[in-house]
Amino acid sequence: MADHDQPPLPDDPAETRRQIVARLYRFRTRRIALQGRRAAAVAITLASDGSGLGVWLTRRAATLRTHAGQFALPGGRLDPGEDARQAALRELREELGVTARARDVLGQLDDYATRSGYVITPIVVWVGAAPPLTPSPDEVARVDLVPLTELDVKPRFVRIAESNRPVIQLPLLGTFVHAPTAAVLHQFTEVVLHGRETRVADLEQPVFAWR
Repeated sequence: MADHDQPPLPDDPAETRRQIVARLYRFRTRRIALQGRRAAAVAITLASDGSGLGVWLTRRAATLRTHAGQFALPGGRLDPGEDARQAALRELREELGVTARARDVLGQLDDYATRSGYVITPIVVWVGAAPPLTPSPDEVARVDLVPLTELDVKPRFVRIAESNRPVIQLPLLGTFVHAPTAAVLHQFTEVVLHGRETRVADLEQPVFAWR
């Protein structure tokens, strides 16, 4: 893939979808061996509420046993017999009440290994006109449709004593979103919006997300 900005995505939804598929197709994804970790998938879901295309970003319920209150994309571990695409679509349905089909999957990005023992595969899903959401109260405290124009922000990189890898932070929704979600969304904007072959496997999570 050329390492330069692509033209902006067009206003026409059908042409936008076609261009996103083409940009993802040209991007050569990198897989990560599990090596004792568990396989998981997240859905980067493209939807429009009438004011432009965006991505659903959730905040995890405060009652969850792990990563409570953190920003996340709909997702979770793979069930037996599932692949990453099937898992991402299932989690989208379970968490937000949105049903998408295999034909709505536009492509995927690089795997990202988390400190908590997962290898996440990000799956890009097209929904188009946003349907009513029915978030699972057991998993989701809040849902925001973040417009692509707001998602395309300059990341902040900070250093921590516990790692020699930079921690990525994305300034979104009046706060900072951290990895793994920040790393996945950063690669999405780089690949899909700018056509840049950007890798994120070396970007660190904050210590509070290690468990």
